Amino acid sequence: MTHKRLRRMLDRYRITDGSHFRLKDHDPSDTDGALAGPAPSEALLADGVKRLSDLQMLLYPQESWALLCIFQGMDASGKDGTIRHVMSGIDPAGVSIANFKQPGPEDLGHDFLWRVARHMPRRGQIGIFNRSHYEEVLIVRVHPELLERQHLPDELNGKKIWKHRLEDIAAYEKYLARQGLVQLKFFLHMSPAEQRRRFLARLDTPGKNWKFSAADLAERAYWDKYQSAYEDAIAATATPHAPWFVVPADHKWFARLIVVEAMIAALEDLELKLPSISPSHAAELAQARHTLEAEGGG
Repeated sequence: MTHKRLRRMLDRYRITDGSHFRLKDHDPSDTDGALAGPAPSEALLADGVKRLSDLQMLLYPQESWALLCIFQGMDASGKDGTIRHVMSGIDPAGVSIANFKQPGPEDLGHDFLWRVARHMPRRGQIGIFNRSHYEEVLIVRVHPELLERQHLPDELNGKKIWKHRLEDIAAYEKYLARQGLVQLKFFLHMSPAEQRRRFLARLDTPGKNWKFSAADLAERAYWDKYQSAYEDAIAATATPHAPWFVVPADHKWFARLIVVEAMIAALEDLELKLPSISPSHAAELAQARHTLEAEGGG
């Protein structure tokens, strides 16, 4: 497999129009017939991380664009590991990472988009959301009793609330795109069989015991409801300016390659260049060189 082939494969997983989207059409174990496996993919990933790092060095000094990557998926789908591997070579100064857990009292006292708005990356940054505002149409939809904590007016908490929230998210993403925020949304699509295997690995490996929670197992019982909620969310919010990538996640090595290539493609499409130097700044640089060279000392 080559990076050129990976680039061509992105269209297989990119969703920009959800009108005919069906999650069952996507195989969590798919690798598109790739010949690479865990070992060969390491070199591809390392090269991809290097390319991403080079692009970040072009993104960081300019003050127009930012990139936001949202990671969603069932428990054990590999969100943490994918983020860690893909961002391993990136300058931390140009990255912001937000991990969204259960909302606290301050979050619940505001609208459901308030807490993510506070964590949007600045211009020049790559922002990473480990879970996101989409939890409000996923876990809250699967467990509607959680809405009670949000103290919504009764007349606004009706049958259309999920439709309205998805419309609000789509409108918000259009607004962000118009502000220069490039958005990529990754659904790490894992099979229930693979989740079972990973849960057992956590139980069987002392060093991974801390990763397992009884709550994770309880949520597994709602698998079908979550899949339905994901399907609706992707169908309602997939657009060219904020695409979803339904990333096959049964093979971690493949998921990481798709994610890094999607990020590279998005930044390359911006045709980033280093900022030009003004005449006054050029004069300052020349004076600085003159001063340093005059000190001597080699």
